[in-house]
Amino acid sequence: MEIISGYNIVKDGEHSPVKDFAIERTGGFAPQVGIVLGSGLGALTEAVESPVIIPYSSIPGFPAPTVAGHKGNMILGTIAGKRVAVMDGRFHYYEGHPSTVTTLPVRLMATMGVGTLLLSNAAGGINSSFEVGDIMLIKDHISFIPNPLIGPNDDTTGPRFPSMVDACSPRLRDVASSAAARLGIELKDGVYVAVTGPSYETPAEVRFYRMIGGDAVGMSTVTEVIAARHAGMEVMAASLITNINNPDNPAPADHAEVLEAGRRATKRLTSLFTEIIANI
Repeated sequence: MEIISGYNIVKDGEHSPVKDFAIERTGGFAPQVGIVLGSGLGALTEAVESPVIIPYSSIPGFPAPTVAGHKGNMILGTIAGKRVAVMDGRFHYYEGHPSTVTTLPVRLMATMGVGTLLLSNAAGGINSSFEVGDIMLIKDHISFIPNPLIGPNDDTTGPRFPSMVDACSPRLRDVASSAAARLGIELKDGVYVAVTGPSYETPAEVRFYRMIGGDAVGMSTVTEVIAARHAGMEVMAASLITNINNPDNPAPADHAEVLEAGRRATKRLTSLFTEIIANI
């Protein structure tokens, strides 16, 4: 296992530090699949073969994650014979980062040539049929987090007005459903509501999210989906339901419960993502 650190940011007006990093410090490694891991879901990193670990602190422009369950490493290697870049931890709007920063890992992976992006998150269930431990494939989203494309557009990266129809690829959802069936894993599907956090939802907010069509609520992922689609990636996203939001019988949620639910689901999620990657 190799650990790379100490990247020196050099700006000369012509080269992007992140692009230079992607080319020079990864040895030209060209991942086929990118993966972003959510709270408590970092065990998938153990499935990476011949891993090269690159701390976020070594990557230009990357802040340090401040949330438990987000280690802050990029791991390069292979899973199921596919070259992968795994982001073990993400940045959140509620940490004080603008959406242009929370999507830096996606932008880096796009620069490296990733064509397929798999996202995971821990989310609260607001669909009354959901239970803790369910895995929900995201079929659509509703966002209350500022769009990462606000501001000047780099036409070399993507179009000014990208479509979000089928933002999460129907083809990849089919691949995931088939993979889950082979493994005997039940999948739900639904609409993910992205909110700023860090406070958990009030009962009134949960009723509202249900009313507008939401099935699960969380504090990440959608800005990454938007940035990835802007860059032309095919995207699949899955939510692990770590707590249930029942507005008629509300119970306090806490991050320790989220991490514990992630720990219990580790084997299922690792098996599922490995099977998906093998069949992309």
